[in-house]
Amino acid sequence: MEEKLSSLKLFFLIVITLFFFSTSSLLARAALLNNNIDAYSFTFFRLLFGTITLFIIFFFKNKTIDLKLKSNWFSSSFLFIYALTFSYAYINLDAGIGTLILFAVVQLLIMLVAIIKKEVITKQKLLGLSFAFMGLIYLLLPDEKLNISIFHAILMIVSGIAWAFYTILGKNTKTALTHTSDNFLKATFISIVYYLIFVESINFNFYGVFLAFLSGGITSSIGYLMWYYILPKITMVTSGIVQLIVPPLSIFLSVFILDELFTFKLFLSTDLILFGIAIAILNSKSK
Repeated sequence: MEEKLSSLKLFFLIVITLFFFSTSSLLARAALLNNNIDAYSFTFFRLLFGTITLFIIFFFKNKTIDLKLKSNWFSSSFLFIYALTFSYAYINLDAGIGTLILFAVVQLLIMLVAIIKKEVITKQKLLGLSFAFMGLIYLLLPDEKLNISIFHAILMIVSGIAWAFYTILGKNTKTALTHTSDNFLKATFISIVYYLIFVESINFNFYGVFLAFLSGGITSSIGYLMWYYILPKITMVTSGIVQLIVPPLSIFLSVFILDELFTFKLFLSTDLILFGIAIAILNSKSK
């Protein structure tokens, strides 16, 4: 009975975490869509609220605050680049499409780094990577019904690259809460420096800030912590497979909530990307 309850708890945690991951893009797009907040301000408030949430959790757990001024600046820089380009991309990119591009780039880059490190390239892995890459290229090709801004798509690709390296750098951390809290704090500091040097003007209203709070203080920070809690309790194959749910779930929610366009091209490119990644993951994790 206790084992069944534990499995049920894990199942619900996975469902909630995947929902959080899927809604991050929707919150960003909804905030930026009607100029409720500018892209920089959304980035800053997202990181700030994420930092506050994480340090509150950290304090209640450890009864102290642990700051490391000399470490984690490299990974924090990648976190900032991810968050900044993520926000600017959604100025002119649908939430579902942005999630698909981000997910594809992150998974492809992580697998390519793994291949380079291990120097093991199987036919199945190459086939999977080829399918996923073809799906991404097909998605970005000009189309009358699905017009994608290449500039904003490139920003999302940069965001995916930054998130992939952030993930790789934090892969071996043994203290997820400490590591994530520290990175969010430093990324927030970097965002302030960026503002002083590059940003000329900002605009935001209460609704835009509230969406940034939901994105940073709830779906991002708590979502990441829940994912780190779940990972040790499931196999690597399972973790790879369950993440495949995020893009189609995000696309479905964006069509339903934001009334975004769903075309055959989007459907086919999504299938190609997820099918390719699934093949490569199943192959690489089973070795």
